[in-house]
Amino acid sequence: MNLQMQTEQLKQKLQQLKYKYEENDPPEDRKDKEFFLMVKSQTEPIYQMLDNWEEEALAVVKDQKVSLHPHQVTSTKENMGLLLMHSFYIDVKRKRYMELNHSVNFIFDQLIHDLRDG
Repeated sequence: MNLQMQTEQLKQKLQQLKYKYEENDPPEDRKDKEFFLMVKSQTEPIYQMLDNWEEEALAVVKDQKVSLHPHQVTSTKENMGLLLMHSFYIDVKRKRYMELNHSVNFIFDQLIHDLRDG
């Protein structure tokens, strides 16, 4: 799968996570093993997608085919990882969540734009 498609898929996941954050309540017991296992099973594939995305995005950035810097790619991966956890545990204020969400979306949009035009 090419980088543009991966980025678009991650954007969809980001929207789903935002919906989960906005519509669900925090878990009653943050140490509940069943909840942890459910979160793990739902987030593992996304973490794998993120790893692949970061590797390919860094390669494209290195070849100077897009207007992003390597630290932006790395930060975006880290921020998406934070959003994954915050979306399930609902453990951060809405303002902070939306800042992270906006930041990740901005980089995804910039990358998609550069790949389309490049």
